[in-house]
Amino acid sequence: MDRLIYDRIRELETDHWWFVGRRKILRGLLQRLAPPAGARILEVGCGAGGNVPLLREFGDVKALEPDDESRAYAAERLGLAIDTGLLPDGLPYAPETFDLVCAFDVVEHVDDDAGSVRALARLVKPGGAILTTVPAYQWMWSHHDVLHHHKRRYLLPQYRALFEEAGLKVETATYFNSLLFPLAAVQRTVKKLLKDNSADDAMPPSWLNKALAGVFSLEAPLAVGGGLPFGLSIAVIARKV
Repeated sequence: MDRLIYDRIRELETDHWWFVGRRKILRGLLQRLAPPAGARILEVGCGAGGNVPLLREFGDVKALEPDDESRAYAAERLGLAIDTGLLPDGLPYAPETFDLVCAFDVVEHVDDDAGSVRALARLVKPGGAILTTVPAYQWMWSHHDVLHHHKRRYLLPQYRALFEEAGLKVETATYFNSLLFPLAAVQRTVKKLLKDNSADDAMPPSWLNKALAGVFSLEAPLAVGGGLPFGLSIAVIARKV
């Protein structure tokens, strides 16, 4: 991603409604996974480290980030050595090292998504799991995706198939960010018609930010159960059997 986008995420990820709501969804999915006590957890593409405190509630966390400035910021903020590496062939870990491997909005950034899922799978111990998220629906493509250097957006069956083809058992596959989906679809359609390339992730007024976070968070029980049939994002839990 461009330096501007990395810096914007660093500024927004603590309080912006989308990050707050996504962490609520992720916490529910992690609770469903129930990693073993003392689980070894890896986050690939940790950015500025906003998800690491959540992951630390579930085990011993290592993190990887290819961007130098984000890696340095996350290391200082978290008191954690952040590794560097790239998907699919530049991950600096031995096979079957981790109980849980996480990649939150990462796979859409790489050219070889199937190879990257296989690379993540190699890192997981037998019985361990992968938890990932990606953006949904190619028809929702906008300038936001261009700015974030996305390669694609996914349909749920298409994304699920990457894990099945890697030999993993998919336990949960669901859309999320569903309640706000109609509003987002209208917004992006209007912006396309008006050729408006302004960012989609600006911080709204505090009252609106709080309201949006509350609406997004309401989805957590349904997302954890894999019961949301559409949404702006996709989450998959897949296990190595």
